[in-house]
Amino acid sequence: MSIILDHVNHIYEAGTAMEYAALKDICLTIPEGQFIGLIGHTGSGKSTLVQHLNGLIAPTSGSVYYNGADIHDTDYNKKELRSRVGLVFQYPEHQLFEIDVFSDVCFGPKNLGLDKKEVELRAYAALKQVGLEDEYFYQSPFDLSGGQKRRVAIAGVLAMKPEVLILDEPTAGLDPKGRDEILDQIARLREETGMTVILVSHSMEDVAKYVDRIIVMNKGQVKFDGRPREVFRHYKELEEIGLAAPQVTYIMQTLKKNGLDVDTDITTIEEAKNAILKALARQRREPET
Repeated sequence: MSIILDHVNHIYEAGTAMEYAALKDICLTIPEGQFIGLIGHTGSGKSTLVQHLNGLIAPTSGSVYYNGADIHDTDYNKKELRSRVGLVFQYPEHQLFEIDVFSDVCFGPKNLGLDKKEVELRAYAALKQVGLEDEYFYQSPFDLSGGQKRRVAIAGVLAMKPEVLILDEPTAGLDPKGRDEILDQIARLREETGMTVILVSHSMEDVAKYVDRIIVMNKGQVKFDGRPREVFRHYKELEEIGLAAPQVTYIMQTLKKNGLDVDTDITTIEEAKNAILKALARQRREPET
């Protein structure tokens, strides 16, 4: 399984005074099983890009391929594509509408034409995957907390058994505890299933902690694409486009400038703790001159 974007451009309001190029010559390959962080300031093209991945919108020019097939060929099955490439929109709880949680999660697989038993098995498994307890299954989704609603919305996509899970700002509006719970659950899901996960986020701390690869968008173009430690080496360039590296990057840079021999490519608190302890131990062992 892979997704390939080949010279994709997208122009809104083409031919009018409001014409705006949201994507400019995007060439990307998303291989199976990666955990990708897609970051960029508001208006950078992140949301437009992810909506191309399951065919919700079509490129103005260029092509999108899934498993080698052009998803915009006239005979391509878009319904099947959207069951394989699941997209959870920002504030997905606004799309909850059924009388209870279980019915809401059943909605997607039911539309695939599956029999009642399979639909219910998928819904139950998806709700357990997102960590929602059985006592909430037959409550109205509107009676749940913000974090619980977000879990239900994600479960509704997981019940389709996607190969790719795209989450557009899944922690927006949640408190720190709710944010950590959602992201930890997504990380566990990815480890258990091996699915590809694309996390759209503004939070450098979040992407640094969880992802294998970061794609930075700026003005409709890919600015950086690489492993977190590679991307965060460009922290000054990130600042120039309205972003920033994680706080730990700045801490390690400051320690290095003040004479502590630490790795400045550190991206997480745990890595920083270990690196600082090792550097201090080395410093203590070195003979005084």
